[in-house]
Amino acid sequence: MSRRRQAFTSAARNQRGVALFVSLIFLLLLTIMGVSGMKSAALQEKMAGNTRYKTISFQHAEAGLREGENVIAASNASGGLASCAVCNGNGCRTPDFKEASEDKGNNVCDSWRRSTDGNSLFYIQKLGSSSAAINMNPGESVTLYRVTSVATISNTTTALESIYAQK
Repeated sequence: MSRRRQAFTSAARNQRGVALFVSLIFLLLLTIMGVSGMKSAALQEKMAGNTRYKTISFQHAEAGLREGENVIAASNASGGLASCAVCNGNGCRTPDFKEASEDKGNNVCDSWRRSTDGNSLFYIQKLGSSSAAINMNPGESVTLYRVTSVATISNTTTALESIYAQK
């Protein structure tokens, strides 16, 4: 055997396990990158789902808010709103929506009412009269109402509030 061939054979014998070791390291790195990518994709999917629930909850709460405002707009002074008492003190606080549930009475004000689509609850409070309401003629007296609406979809709850001025 030539000297050159003998040197090559002994060098190959010394490096027999190195190729396997390097291959296993690369395989380990590829596995770690794959697992990391899967975790990232799962997290993004969860965030997208939560954003969807938040959007739907907001839309339902806004629909309930508009329905509460329509109840006020459809009522005249001698109708259902005439029986509403003006809130005062702690009674003028925003209603607690965390434990909101539909009241079975016929009260227009100061009770949680379910919207007609069944996806939200709304609460109407009579705040009193004002002659300085925004977007009204100066000196024009209006009655102010607070409408609070709440909707829950999955683990997402949205509460909205508006002030409605009725002539």
